[in-house]
Amino acid sequence: RVLPDGCLDLLWSSRSGLLVAGPDRTAHLSRSAPGDRWVGLRLPPGTGPAVFGVPAEELRDRRVPLADLWGRAAAEVTERVETALAAPIRNDGPDAVSAADAPAAASVLTRVARDRLRAAGGPDPVGARVAARLAAGATVAATAAEVGLGERALHRRSRALFGYGPKTLARILRMRRALDLARTGAPLAEVAVRSGYADQAHLTREVRELTGVPPTRLLAPARSRPQAS
Repeated sequence: RVLPDGCLDLLWSSRSGLLVAGPDRTAHLSRSAPGDRWVGLRLPPGTGPAVFGVPAEELRDRRVPLADLWGRAAAEVTERVETALAAPIRNDGPDAVSAADAPAAASVLTRVARDRLRAAGGPDPVGARVAARLAAGATVAATAAEVGLGERALHRRSRALFGYGPKTLARILRMRRALDLARTGAPLAEVAVRSGYADQAHLTREVRELTGVPPTRLLAPARSRPQAS
């Protein structure tokens, strides 16, 4: 279960090759078969459009082959990733991999994204500012004023940068902030208040709508671990 976060990802899988994962509005249920191998790079919110050359809203809730966006250039990236993954195997068994191959492949993706970003002249600077303000709990109106845009202009810019408008992005980032706080062991009632929800029921409803499950389900593994003494 991959939770929405306003980001675009560059992924390689042994089954599908290179993919671009667009920004999700709700949790994406990833399906992997035994033996599947994955390498990925998550781009900061607002950065993906400059890297991939398309507005984020065109990729919303989609998984798209990189070749559809980059054409033949994607084949060269695939070759570089698979070369990195062909490092000597030091373990036995059909699924054995070397300790270094996945990091090496991830480094390839990082360099490719960095080069594309540089060629595009860098990301839209508004993206990082908007994401930071909304993540901190600022209202859409306050965020628009701070970045020097009207609310309608901010909505259009947000759809291009994040895949959805600022209200949806703020909702997603608030949920992420609440879950991070809950993972520290804070009671959900306290988490709700500190994260800007009306109450715990509001928090639970929002998390369920965005992820498909209540927060207790998402937090069960973390909360079942013994606390360090």
